Amino acid sequence: MTPAERLLLAAKRCEIDDLEHLTAACDIVGDVSRFIHALQKERGASNVYLASGGQRFTERRQERIDECQATERALRTRLEALGETAGRPAATARLLKRVAFVWHALEGLDALRDDIAALGTSPDAATQSYNQLISALLSVVFEVADTAGDPDITLALVAIFHLMQGKELAGQERACGAAGFTSGTFDDAHRQLLLHLIDAQQRCFDTCLEFTSEAVRQLWQQEMPSRTLAGIQQLREMACGDVALPENASTLGETWYELTTWRIDAMQRVETFMIGELTSLCLTRTLDARRSLTQREELTRQLNDALPGVCQQLVELLDGSASQELGEVTARVVGSSLNRSLVELMRAQAGRLQALSDELEDTRRALRERKLIERAKGLIMSHQKMSEEQAYAFLRKMAMDQSKSMAEIAQTVLGLADILQPTAETGIES
Repeated sequence: MTPAERLLLAAKRCEIDDLEHLTAACDIVGDVSRFIHALQKERGASNVYLASGGQRFTERRQERIDECQATERALRTRLEALGETAGRPAATARLLKRVAFVWHALEGLDALRDDIAALGTSPDAATQSYNQLISALLSVVFEVADTAGDPDITLALVAIFHLMQGKELAGQERACGAAGFTSGTFDDAHRQLLLHLIDAQQRCFDTCLEFTSEAVRQLWQQEMPSRTLAGIQQLREMACGDVALPENASTLGETWYELTTWRIDAMQRVETFMIGELTSLCLTRTLDARRSLTQREELTRQLNDALPGVCQQLVELLDGSASQELGEVTARVVGSSLNRSLVELMRAQAGRLQALSDELEDTRRALRERKLIERAKGLIMSHQKMSEEQAYAFLRKMAMDQSKSMAEIAQTVLGLADILQPTAETGIES
């Protein structure tokens, strides 16, 4: 075996070592996923318990705590072994720091549960405490994705992270809605929070589905039946509307909890499937790398193909003559295929940057149009005494009748705001 082949073999062994450590880190993602899911259910049940003054969900909350503690033990076992493997740790220093922060946050979980049991904290304060712990756990997943070397594994981790982040926002929506319905009221701050959570989680799901496999996209569609989503949407409109909740709203807290839990459990099934795909991908990459160690012909081919362009271009510049002047060589570099490749690379990069800029501008434009529509909808609701759904349908019909976009119609409506508002001096509406 030549020295070059020995060096390439050493590189392959390093690659296998990196893949094995990355696989170990991806296993942590699975444990974190299960623990977060259990924490999210405990958080939702705790909010119903607190908002009802301890009258509802006492037993269910304890069931969620038991489930959470089981997944926590599994995660702790994995984290304890993380930095204790032979040789270098199975993680980067940044990942180990994230894990240390998570471990510290876990120490306060029992005290939080005691406060909730004694009704010594508010639903908002309890939610905030759970949110901080879950955020620390999500940062571990982000760190694994950020340090992965294989591009396909990185993409899989990015998709998983966005699904987990979107599911966490859906869990926060469940907790907020459970507290509001159980207490029988939503103030402006909590209505705005719900609207923000609904919008933010959808952006996370869109990003996840953009980067994931077709199998995951199909599973997502199967797991989200329209009937359940319609029930959730109806309760969302009740919570975010200006009309007071009905007298039996406190019983809707459990209905809301059941529907949103069903949706979040469906997300967890998709998440589990994606983690299974990730595990399979890590295994395939490791097996391929191990197999290449025994194939000397493949090593030779890789060595022969390793420097196909740059070195050959430099040789061609001189045409076998050592007497060419530097200026002539430089002139040939400018016209060489090497230089043309660099130019094409720069153009491609500029094109990608322009595409990103265009996408960002499209997003900003969509947000501006959405704000216009929301403002126009609010004006119509106020003046015409319509519900939010009726006002939206009214705007949409006007847009269809006039063959214009809803944003254009909304701008027209807002332009008539002075006419539509009651006259202050006479008290007569126009």
